[in-house]
Parts: sequence; structure tokens; C-alpha cells
Amino acid sequence: MIDIQIEEAVDYTVCRPSGDLDAYSVGVFREALNRLATSPRLVIDLSNVPFMDSAGLGALVGGIRRVREAEGRVAVVCSRPSLTRLLHTTGFDRIVPIIESLDDVLDVFEDTSEV
Repeated sequence: MIDIQIEEAVDYTVCRPSGDLDAYSVGVFREALNRLATSPRLVIDLSNVPFMDSAGLGALVGGIRRVREAEGRVAVVCSRPSLTRLLHTTGFDRIVPIIESLDDVLDVFEDTSEV
């Protein structure tokens, strides 16, 4: 089971899934990202995701692509070593900034070289 929280901050929107992102729960995550596709600045906070399989990774990539197609910017918060390793191993960190804390997100959005 997965729970998705959406929070509107002054400078960005946060999508915070809680639970495993796998083939069984990915539909809920994908729908949430679809609803947020027009966000000018989207932060996907994976801090409460203990496990992600290829279906979850695919939904994440698709969501990021849709935000970028709408001229938005995306950052991913990930402080779990196992997920961070997955994101680095798959080259995900080359397409979107991965930060350890929500406190660093404004720095990423202010840096014009990061998207």
C-alpha cells in the first residue's frame, strides 16, 4: 500500500509517496505525477519509500518527462542509501538533481544548470 501526500510550498510543490513503489502500487504514484505535470517546480520526496522496483523507476522517469515537457523543473529528495544507489547505478542522477534534504531544494532550483 502506498500513500501520496501533495504539499504546496511558496516556491514549489512536493509529491511525497510513502511505502513501496512497485508494480502493485505504481498506478497511484503515476496518477499523482500526472496531476502534477504542469507544476513549474516539482520536488519528488522519496524519503519515505523503502523500496522501488523498475515499475516505480519508470513512473518516476515518466513523471519527470511530463513536467519538463511543460517547461517545469524537477528535483528528487532521496536520503535512503539503497534508493540513492539505485538512482546512481541507473544513471538517474544525470537527468535530474538528487538531493538528500528538502532544505537544499531552493539551491537546486536557483542553479540554472540543474533542471
